[in-house]
Amino acid sequence: MSVVAAYVYRHGQKAEAITLDQRVECSKDRSEFAWIGLVEPSEEELRQLEVSYGLHPLAVEDALKAHQLPKVDVYGDQLFVVTRTAHLEGDTIAYGETAIFVGESHIISVRHGSARAHSALRAQLEAAPSLLNQGVDYVLHAILDFIVDGYLPIVETVEESILEMERRALDTFLTRDEVMRIFNLRRELIRFQRIIGPMSEVCSKLVHLDLPCLDVEARPYFKDVLDHVRRVEAMVGSLREVLSSVFEVSHLLEQQRQGTITRQLAAWAAILAVPTAIAGIYGMNFANMPELKTHYGYFVVLGVITALCGALYIRFKRANWL
Repeated sequence: MSVVAAYVYRHGQKAEAITLDQRVECSKDRSEFAWIGLVEPSEEELRQLEVSYGLHPLAVEDALKAHQLPKVDVYGDQLFVVTRTAHLEGDTIAYGETAIFVGESHIISVRHGSARAHSALRAQLEAAPSLLNQGVDYVLHAILDFIVDGYLPIVETVEESILEMERRALDTFLTRDEVMRIFNLRRELIRFQRIIGPMSEVCSKLVHLDLPCLDVEARPYFKDVLDHVRRVEAMVGSLREVLSSVFEVSHLLEQQRQGTITRQLAAWAAILAVPTAIAGIYGMNFANMPELKTHYGYFVVLGVITALCGALYIRFKRANWL
């Protein structure tokens, strides 16, 4: 059975447990409503809820497929909200989906692939009856806030990884695996942005549009969620720029180090060319080479080689080639 919790709440207090095929006739008082939470439900279970609470068939189909981008749909006097959850698996951001049916006297959440259960959220709200007493729109805000708050640890963890790579890039060459990791993280952040953008639109609609089941006084709460989404969106954009700069800095430093090594090799090659050239001249074995019979010629040649190599070494040292 995929039903995690199904209760009727009255005046902020848990009143009674209900089943999926049981439609509770709540009073028009906003403080009385049914809150049902499901995880990976079967089609039969959702069809039961469709009959019991008059859910729209298209919304039920979307909740079953679980491959939707975040959105808000209005079906008569009911709202259908689709959100995307996210969690880290190594360096990969895995996604789930939470579909929420909102009516005047019911709220139904359907989770697929979510790593965080709503049990703690429900317990937190039950410990604050004043919020539950406000009605389903405040429960909707709590669920959205819970989902969006799960984004921040992902961004902070990725940020720490990126900063560590940035420090390493300044100290040494990045390995092939580290370069591949940079591109993998960049790809994950791009995918994450494609989720956060629609989530921002969902929260914006809940703030600015006149939608059924939502009290005007609840808009500031949804505005707070919108601010959180935009904050995460800005952080993700900044991390993408940092990742690009890490790669560029690593590439520039690698070119600089290669240039330094090339200059050093060129300097030593120039210094070694002096004794090589002189030794090559005296190794030609011509008969008419008077210097070969000079008594101190060997020592003079060594002195010339030493002087020239020393002069070249000093010259290259002053030019920062060595």
